[in-house]
Amino acid sequence: MTQAVNSAESLWSNHAKASDLIAHLLTLKGRHIIAIAGAPGSGKSTLSEYLASTLNAHSPGSAAIVPMDGFHYDDAVLHARGTYPRKGAPFTFDVGGMVSLLRRLKENAESEIAVPVFDRNLEISRAGGRLIAQVTPLLLVEGNYLLLDQQPWAALRPIYDLTVFLSVPVAELETRLVRRWIDHGLDPIAARKRAQDNDLENAKLVEGHSTAADFTLTE
Repeated sequence: MTQAVNSAESLWSNHAKASDLIAHLLTLKGRHIIAIAGAPGSGKSTLSEYLASTLNAHSPGSAAIVPMDGFHYDDAVLHARGTYPRKGAPFTFDVGGMVSLLRRLKENAESEIAVPVFDRNLEISRAGGRLIAQVTPLLLVEGNYLLLDQQPWAALRPIYDLTVFLSVPVAELETRLVRRWIDHGLDPIAARKRAQDNDLENAKLVEGHSTAADFTLTE
């Protein structure tokens, strides 16, 4: 976690628009749901970690991250449906479950609420992987399809209080995604094929069919 936060700090600490976003977040009072969207490889997790660490340094316990990836369908479901090769595409997530959870979080009527977290080592979502306390005001919801202008994802839009979009050129996304799969142990040819056959298709969908955000950040 420390390494990830340090990486985030080097990437975002001098970014003018990120500084404007933090300044705005610091003015908010009470429970707010902040959507942080962007294509695969755009840096959503990095930005979310940076924002959370910065906000919590200013006011401990003021921010928590709710990842969209916790709503991945299990591999067994994807294999049964024949959609495993497209794992990570919009139709491989439990969107209805995410809508219900975000509504609970927005209502904020419980002392704490458990949210699922995707375990990348096990390649599985862990129910109750993180607890969100009632006293935590700022929830940073991060994921590819949070602003996708298609059903059922569009049902999420009314829940957000603030939206952020990370826009990165497709060529740069491809470089990052290939590198990601190489880091996961694939050889360069297999990594490029994995990125082109699935990740880049998802990235183009996000870049081309997401609604306008309150804040747009480019690197």
